[in-house]
Amino acid sequence: MHTEPPDWSPQDPSASDNQLATYDRLRHSCPVAFREDLGWSLFRHADVMAVLGSPDTFSSDVSQHLSVPNGMDPPQHTRFRRVIDPYFAPERVEQFAPAFRAIARDLVVALPGGDVEMMDAVGHPFAAQVQCTFMGWPTRLRGPLRAWTASHQDANRRKDRRDLAELAASFDAIIRAQLDERRASTSPPDDTTTQLLAERIDGRALADDELVSIIRNWTAGELGTIAASIGIVVQHLANDRDLQASLRAGAGRCSSVIDEILRLNGPLTTNRRRTTRAVRIGGRQIGADERITILWPSANRDEAVFGDGVFDPEAHARDNLLYGSGIHACPGAPLARRELEILVHELLAGTSEIRPTGNPTPASYPAGGYASVPVTVTKAHTR
Repeated sequence: MHTEPPDWSPQDPSASDNQLATYDRLRHSCPVAFREDLGWSLFRHADVMAVLGSPDTFSSDVSQHLSVPNGMDPPQHTRFRRVIDPYFAPERVEQFAPAFRAIARDLVVALPGGDVEMMDAVGHPFAAQVQCTFMGWPTRLRGPLRAWTASHQDANRRKDRRDLAELAASFDAIIRAQLDERRASTSPPDDTTTQLLAERIDGRALADDELVSIIRNWTAGELGTIAASIGIVVQHLANDRDLQASLRAGAGRCSSVIDEILRLNGPLTTNRRRTTRAVRIGGRQIGADERITILWPSANRDEAVFGDGVFDPEAHARDNLLYGSGIHACPGAPLARRELEILVHELLAGTSEIRPTGNPTPASYPAGGYASVPVTVTKAHTR
């Protein structure tokens, strides 16, 4: 039991109102910070890379609930990744591109000219619609998924364990209903959800709790991070008119620019690990079986690696931890990149100008990005 006072508090207004400034400060003043509920928070790129490169020392088995494959270590993690990774192969993702493009185009066409709040108008609906499309889920679930995301983020911010448990159960019920519908059908659709039902691991079918965990991780993560990513990218482009103009003109690779924007302002804030032995990180002695919290946005802004505020997509691509690194690197990265690339392309094609309107409302920890992104949109005359 630790008795020392906490080194930081992410819920303090001074921290939650400007998460990035807090991370930038702590990266220099207290790069390995202790707090009882978070354990040891890591703010520097080198320290995070040390954790990601040593899964034997920094275990991902951190939750009392099954988490496939995020909360697993090798060899169990390796077996499940063999099943999961093919679902996000670039050639498979590309099969969904026309549907994603139609969703993005419809949302952009529906934008009114003038003042728009982009999270409600584009960010959240796009995330819900593309995920339903990817999973093969009915359009009637789009609204409930959006509502669930908002409720989950609020409960997470409040650390309301009862609400979080109830929300987890309600989300699992949505997934189980989709599984049951396909099992009961004599001709289920040949979609991602049906295909998962046919998967085998170690010669056996996946158990229901494993299927639910896989789909929960895919869907809950997608709904929050894709929406947050859209808000971050739109706000950045609204403020950087030169970059906006160059992308409209087709200069540079859109996907690499998006990755760099999200490096500077990450949509995903934290991941957890657990020490399996005593270690020393950043001058702090950490015992065995202690919590480690990775602060992705801080590691991705580390001046020792990326320079001070330098925007350089090509130079920073190798060290960008937007999708993690090591054995737990995000398997869904090709899907996320393609979705965002399509959305940005359609948004720029359907508008002639996007300008900031006032200040965006920052999301509260542990969410990343913005709760609202008000901009002024000038619609394009032709498509």
